[in-house]
Amino acid sequence: MISHSNSPILSLRDVSKRFGGINAVDGVFLDVVPHRITGLIGPNGAGKTTLFNLISGFHKVDSGQIYFKGERIDGFPLHRIFHKGLCRTFQTSRELKRMTILENLMLVPPNQLGERLWRTWFSPGLVKRQEAQIREKALKILQSAGLLHLKGEYAGNLSGGQKRLLDLARTMMAGPELILFDEPGAGVNPSERRTLADRIRKLVTEEKITVFIIGHEMELMMDICDSIIVMDRGKKLVEGPPEEIKIDPQVLEVYLGGAKQ
Repeated sequence: MISHSNSPILSLRDVSKRFGGINAVDGVFLDVVPHRITGLIGPNGAGKTTLFNLISGFHKVDSGQIYFKGERIDGFPLHRIFHKGLCRTFQTSRELKRMTILENLMLVPPNQLGERLWRTWFSPGLVKRQEAQIREKALKILQSAGLLHLKGEYAGNLSGGQKRLLDLARTMMAGPELILFDEPGAGVNPSERRTLADRIRKLVTEEKITVFIIGHEMELMMDICDSIIVMDRGKKLVEGPPEEIKIDPQVLEVYLGGAKQ
């Protein structure tokens, strides 16, 4: 493990969210330990994506508190949460299809000098130096993600697994401390899942970040996660290391049993 600290980077305290008469998230308490990969699983409708939406600011909590690095963030706007170092991906890849992989990454950093026309006229040296720094960072992240050999490829031509790695690489360009990774196995064939798991682990190790990950592919989740939280019907059901979760009677009954129906 990268860190021996047990202080959570993310904490939820009695968090709830209703949509009409449905308790999408119902009194959830949980902690995410830094520099680890924490999984979030559960049957469809368990409240997993809603929970991510609450953490990242897409939805407002009805009650409860959310803390990131010890600071309460529920109620903060999206951009403020993002700039504090909490970023997320989505179930569907959002790459810029007609741009290269390298260009996709280089567009991420905000407030680039080259975006201001007067800077390109009066400070071309500063603009070029900053662009070189951004390019160097992008190439390093592509190397860790296993995509460096495809840096000149159009993003729309990537396979499902490569697009999920591109999602992660683009997020890394924002310098996050915590990434909420939603369904990394979506659209990924089985042969790519092992590579995806290895690359996510490598990025966590090398960049010293934390990943909180939703997944339905049990093999991928059991392989990649340090610990797993199980939700059902908006509530946190159980939590523990993968080897315990996969044999837990409640999980077998509620999650795995429901998946077979």
